[in-house]
Amino acid sequence: MTLLVTVFAAVIATVCWYSKAPDNKLKLGVLCWMFWGASLMWFIDAIFEYVELGAEYFTPAAADMLNDLFLGLSVIALAMIIWMVTVLISDPKHILPSLLRK
Repeated sequence: MTLLVTVFAAVIATVCWYSKAPDNKLKLGVLCWMFWGASLMWFIDAIFEYVELGAEYFTPAAADMLNDLFLGLSVIALAMIIWMVTVLISDPKHILPSLLRK
């Protein structure tokens, strides 16, 4: 479930990045790399778990699926927070200096 959630997030972020490709003010590429990196991590985890469990890997318990969903959503939330901090630090619209002067 974590793999599925992060792959969907990576695909959505990639489509958003590609549609805004010439204008990289919001640094969507950083978000894409984080989501694709998480997807790769969960894919490798799935391979090792399948090697360990065999066919049982495809029949998880409902509680395990719910835990994996929450973990995947937590990873997405953390990546979004890191991305927002990156955007705020780069300040593409130069809003922070005007806010600090008030």
